Amino acid sequence: MLLYLHVPFCRSKCGYCAFHSQVPDDNAVQVYLDALMREIALWGDRLGNVSVETIFIGGGTPSILPSKAIDVILNRLSKTFAISSGAEISMEANPESALRDSFLHDVHASGINRLSLGIQSLNRDLLHTLGRPHSAKQAIEAIERARQSGFANINIDFIWGLPGQRIKHWLEELKQIVKLGPDHISCYSLTIEENTPFEAAYDDGKLELPSDDDQGKMFLYGSDFLELQGYSHYEISNFARMGFQCRHNLGYWEGADYLGLGPSAVSTIRSRRWKNTKDLGEYAEKTRNGQIGEYAETLTPHDRMEELIMLRLRTARGLRLAAYKELTGRVFMEDFRPMITALHQHGLVKIRNGYLNLTKRGMLVSNTIIENLFEAMDRL
Repeated sequence: MLLYLHVPFCRSKCGYCAFHSQVPDDNAVQVYLDALMREIALWGDRLGNVSVETIFIGGGTPSILPSKAIDVILNRLSKTFAISSGAEISMEANPESALRDSFLHDVHASGINRLSLGIQSLNRDLLHTLGRPHSAKQAIEAIERARQSGFANINIDFIWGLPGQRIKHWLEELKQIVKLGPDHISCYSLTIEENTPFEAAYDDGKLELPSDDDQGKMFLYGSDFLELQGYSHYEISNFARMGFQCRHNLGYWEGADYLGLGPSAVSTIRSRRWKNTKDLGEYAEKTRNGQIGEYAETLTPHDRMEELIMLRLRTARGLRLAAYKELTGRVFMEDFRPMITALHQHGLVKIRNGYLNLTKRGMLVSNTIIENLFEAMDRL
């Protein structure tokens, strides 16, 4: 099983972000920690000493918490579940909060062995546009401090396709990124999410994004450059040096069971899915009353097949065609031959060794391809 733990706090809200978070105070942090301990205990009673292969502490901004709190959380998890020997234990952090005192040294000593730094850009103006609270200098210092603190597995997050960004700017930034020596790089295209300040600005014509053609070139040229630098392009937005693929995310993409802890966290175990309330007070009350996970939906074989297609086609390995037959009793190529033939003729998909995977150009239009596959499935 995979374990995800959501920390719902940020010092400020970035204009593009749709994830649930709130500005913390001492009382809110304590309410959260107390409720989290109750939820961990609750699932320990329900699931028993279940084996956990990976832990991912995300948010929000987990590095807002005191390092002692991270230590307490990990200790409680290790006493409640059977954490596998050599488990990947990741934590997200923002550069400015990660740099305080001995934070990075302390969380590494507590058991965090993979650090994911949310940098997003090394350009001062773009950082300001995004609403990021750190500087490029702090980002570089955070990477250096993490290495000094013992981290041998560091990911850094970046966003491309930003307002005012040009192809040459993105490629120049990638050169800077590679010089920093991260083990893993996540490069996400900017998405205009609903109910965010970026959506309002975009709708009002105040946010001008690069053209679709330029964004396509940023993706294609950028991925080619990173692969030349020794980073395997193993998922649409993710690149890793050999041996540093994110095991937690691979688990999601391969359909593993996962337990989500904290406000707004989602869980899927044995084809049952539920989501915690995002309201901190309501979450705390539900942990007191043992009402966590009580309203779960059961995923149908059709639901599971759609997820399998959506998640596997994001990866370089692709969709194992035999898995389609295992879930549906049908043959993939018999059901989708005209569509797959057309996609192959346009250089968007490949089939080899029993797997269907998207080419780089196919990845550019992955959402459209997957939507068309879903529509075809609904007609069967």
